[in-house]
Amino acid sequence: MNLTAAFADGRVPGVSPDVYSDADFRAISDLIYAESGNVLPKGKALLVYSRIAPLVRKAGKQTFADFIELIRHDPEQRKGAVDALTTNHTFFFREGHHFRHFAEHVRPHLIQQLESGARARLWSAGCSSGEETWSLVLTLLGEDRAEGLRLLKRDLVLLASDLAAHVLRKAIAATYTASEIRDLPPKLKANWLKQTGDSIAVNEETRGIVRFRELNLLGDWPMRQQFDVIFCRNVMIYFDSETKERLIGRFVDQLKPGGYLYIGHSERASGPAMKQIECVGPTIYRKKAA
Repeated sequence: MNLTAAFADGRVPGVSPDVYSDADFRAISDLIYAESGNVLPKGKALLVYSRIAPLVRKAGKQTFADFIELIRHDPEQRKGAVDALTTNHTFFFREGHHFRHFAEHVRPHLIQQLESGARARLWSAGCSSGEETWSLVLTLLGEDRAEGLRLLKRDLVLLASDLAAHVLRKAIAATYTASEIRDLPPKLKANWLKQTGDSIAVNEETRGIVRFRELNLLGDWPMRQQFDVIFCRNVMIYFDSETKERLIGRFVDQLKPGGYLYIGHSERASGPAMKQIECVGPTIYRKKAA
């Protein structure tokens, strides 16, 4: 593959497109698929070059082939390549119908559950830089600050996980620009966020219920408890059908009977696990009672 012309406007300094071949692209695609389940079609060749070439240069390698050999045997370098090719586009209250459904149909039961002394567990799987996680937390705590503060004292935990360490760091920092939180309802901002210099951060009391973890969804899951709610949205769009069906099955197993699974607007649940869940809204599924 001679990409000189195609990459004329997207060259990475110090790494010529001439050292990037079809075989290199296929090798990287295979490695990324094996590691993360992400499928990279041929149309992503320029994307792979633009994101991997800086890593080639940083590692002191002259060609992509040399770098590929490195990441085959170096787990840290391989993880860096996976992180570089993971898409992390997100924003607060993305796919708002999910949060409306959660507020109207799930939140009241969770509040009742918590007030009775029982625990509640939620999971933001593929949390990226935290916008989904904090949107869910803010929706649960709500506009009645006194009620929200009572919930924070209950047995309430939200797990937020992602494969990419660099986006997790932003999620953990929970600090965003004014433009990033401009669409948040004013009451939620007043209740649960604070000004920190030129940025706005989730306040400390609110952060206390979230546990952030680096987790590959294709690997082993250390959690033994079941969840009341699982959000995994716009993650499976990068997986093939077999991987999607396997993951849906694992999510359903991890849900309590009556628990809810929210997936991305362009994703669909399929496979054997469909016998255990029912669709209750656009890309919203409920696990049937045992």
